[in-house]
Amino acid sequence: MFFERLIEMKTSYLANKFIPVSTIVILIGLFWYLVAVPMNSDKVSRQFKNLTASEHILKCWSLKKPKLPTPHQIINEMVNTTFFKKISSKRSLVYHGWITLQATLAGFFLGTLLGILLALGIVHNKAMDLSVMPWVIASQTIPILAIAPMIIVVMNSVGVTGLLPKAIISMYLSFFPVVVGMVKGLRSPDQIQLDQMKTWSASSREILWYLRFPSSLPFLFASLKVGVAASLVGAIVGELPSGAIAGLGARMLAGTYYGQTIMIWSALFAAAFLAALLVFTIDFLQKITLKRMAIIR
Repeated sequence: MFFERLIEMKTSYLANKFIPVSTIVILIGLFWYLVAVPMNSDKVSRQFKNLTASEHILKCWSLKKPKLPTPHQIINEMVNTTFFKKISSKRSLVYHGWITLQATLAGFFLGTLLGILLALGIVHNKAMDLSVMPWVIASQTIPILAIAPMIIVVMNSVGVTGLLPKAIISMYLSFFPVVVGMVKGLRSPDQIQLDQMKTWSASSREILWYLRFPSSLPFLFASLKVGVAASLVGAIVGELPSGAIAGLGARMLAGTYYGQTIMIWSALFAAAFLAALLVFTIDFLQKITLKRMAIIR
């Protein structure tokens, strides 16, 4: 009976998760290889003469500096720079990923703290609701590529360099979803629930702690998933105008300078994997937390 149940679970997993995802990945990979041929064809024609059609296609998939690198070239670059380079080496993706991760986590922590504090003020203070919330929304209309150099220059002028400027840029992007989600969550209890708490002579602090805060957790975790991804984007963007020599953003910039498109794409994929890992971690914490609080089964 146990083995039958185990086989049934594996079959269900393959049918519901693995097969659909794998199919999409394969289709994207095939399309990528097809697009790489016309993208790199001109460069192959200039460098090599008298090639057959099959040789031309193979060369399009194996150029050292292609316009569009193929998936296997990106994977080879990622494997080589992750597992076959010392972690302390500036050619190691682990080294650059760790530098970016530090700024991401610092900015995410600051953004989450700021977002929760603003949400508490907006929910409990009518003046803040009318005055602060519009400014919070308006702040996101300013392109991060425009404001990031200003933050770097201003902080450099007062002698602040390194991690903190990048963390502040990350905070700027990550606090907004936390504010919006937390405000929605704190206001999610029904009026009848609030009235019930008041009949028990509960204070505003008790209503917050025992009703509003537990009700806001699903909204908060959903916002944190968006916020941590935005924080990673902010950390990478913060590395571009600062002239950083370490970090995924700096690696993309170096690849641009030297025409190393494979390096650029490998750093992009590393950033995507890092974002997926961070979101998965928050999702894991969400399931544990909500289950322990009996919000979900």
